[in-house]
Amino acid sequence: MELAKIDNVKSIRSAEAVAADLLVAKCLAAAAKGSNSAYFDLGVAFSIGSHGVACDLIEAHKWFNLAAAQGHEEAAWCRADISDEMSAREIAEAQRRARQWLGAGERRAA
Repeated sequence: MELAKIDNVKSIRSAEAVAADLLVAKCLAAAAKGSNSAYFDLGVAFSIGSHGVACDLIEAHKWFNLAAAQGHEEAAWCRADISDEMSAREIAEAQRRARQWLGAGERRAA
């Protein structure tokens, strides 16, 4: 009986991991289309390490920066908040990645 419970827990965790992966994939697809809310959601996921992604402040800053650039006020606050925990070099890298994302989007649209 205990083995059945363990297998059940494993399948629940697997289902949660698949759901998290799908959510991140949907956000990335929406972000590729320029969705402000997707940028923000990805920033939140990377800032706290949720939905199957590891905590990565550089990636979080990138996504918050992209959302803030489109007028998302909460993203601007979140970006400022995590910037306090980052070095100047990390912030520069996040900004480089944001520019790279925007540049790749322009190439996709062309």
